[in-house]
Amino acid sequence: MVQGGFTLWFTGWSGAGKTTLAIEVEKILKDRGVPYVQRLDGDIVRQDLTRDLGFTKKDRDENIRRVTFVASLLSRNGVATLVSFISPYREARDLARSRCHNFIEVYVRCDVEVLKSRDVKGHYKKALNGEISNFTGIDDPYEEPLHPEIILDTANQSVEESRQIIIAYLEMKNLIGKC
Repeated sequence: MVQGGFTLWFTGWSGAGKTTLAIEVEKILKDRGVPYVQRLDGDIVRQDLTRDLGFTKKDRDENIRRVTFVASLLSRNGVATLVSFISPYREARDLARSRCHNFIEVYVRCDVEVLKSRDVKGHYKKALNGEISNFTGIDDPYEEPLHPEIILDTANQSVEESRQIIIAYLEMKNLIGKC
C-alpha cells in the first residue's frame, strides 16, 4: 500500500528503457494493490497535452513544465506517478523535483552504441543523417543528473534487475509495502 503519493521521474536518452521500466513498475504496483497509479509517458502526453510543442529547448522546457504540473497534482493527492520523459535539461528536472511530492529521479543510463543498435524507431539513424534536428545526444545536449536517487545501467542490467532496484528503493523509503 502506498504511504502517500510519489513521483518516479525516469530520465535518459531515447531508447534507454524509460517507458519499458515504467510499464513494468506500474504492473508491480497494481499487482501489490497500490490503489492509485498513473503513468505519464512522453510519446503519449505529446499526443494531447503538449502536441503544440516542438523540440527546441524552449518547447522542451515548456513540455516538462506542463508535465510537472500534472505530476505534482497527482503525487500530492496520493497517486503513485510514473513519469518517463527524456527531460534532457537539469533545470527542468530540478523544477519537477521542487514541485512534485516524494520526487525520485531515476537515471536510465545506456551506452550510446547500445542505443544505436536498439534504434527501433530509426531515430538515431535519421538524426545522424541530418533528417531529424534537435535530437538529444546527437545535436542537442543531455545533461546527466548530478544526484539521482536511482541509477540504472540498461546496457548491462536486465529489465527484471532494473525493476527490482526501483521496487527495493520504494520499499526502503516506505512508499510501498514489502512483499
